[in-house]
Amino acid sequence: MGASGGFPIDLILFGMIAAFLVLRLKGILGKRTGFERPPTPAQPHPAAAFDPVNRVVSPVQQETAPHRVVPEPLSVLGQTLSKMKAVDPSFDPAAFLDGAEKAFRMIVHAFAAGDRTTLKPLLGNDTWNAFDLAITEREKAGQTHITEVRAIHSVAVESAELVGTVATIGVKLVSDQVNMTQTQSGQVITGTDAVTEITDLWTFERDLAQPNPIWHLVAARSA
Repeated sequence: MGASGGFPIDLILFGMIAAFLVLRLKGILGKRTGFERPPTPAQPHPAAAFDPVNRVVSPVQQETAPHRVVPEPLSVLGQTLSKMKAVDPSFDPAAFLDGAEKAFRMIVHAFAAGDRTTLKPLLGNDTWNAFDLAITEREKAGQTHITEVRAIHSVAVESAELVGTVATIGVKLVSDQVNMTQTQSGQVITGTDAVTEITDLWTFERDLAQPNPIWHLVAARSA
């Protein structure tokens, strides 16, 4: 198996493969999408669905990666995205969708936890006011809003607009969810533990001429 008088061939090959995998992982994990935040301790609720009045997060099972839909380059949406890239060469539609999914999970978890510190930098002014009010009302009522996302099926660019250097992108997220509203004693007020497919429409905005890479959530609703 090994060459006489030298290193074993097997060890040399394994070493080359290991070095390649390390470089590959660094290339993947080092990419920025504009949705990132500084590393934080692992959270007990890795995923969630969104509703600023009636939902929060709960643990989910591991799921397969959602299907991401990027418009064709020659389509109207595709041409608008190309104009965005002309303003900011680092903009990439596929990476944006990956970041949008992560932002979806991050924002709904923070909303469920009442984590205003995490939410505020990620939201537009009007959206922040709506979230803050919803959290306050939930706290006063003493109710628990439970949302369990069983799977996210797709994340797609639904709309795109560029006004000057300000880019706005609408994203459609389709997921399977369980939603219930409970009292402090655990009594279910609304909702059910049945799985329901829900389509969420989120709109993100960013001034591409500014160095801040964060896309802010400026609108959110369920279709």
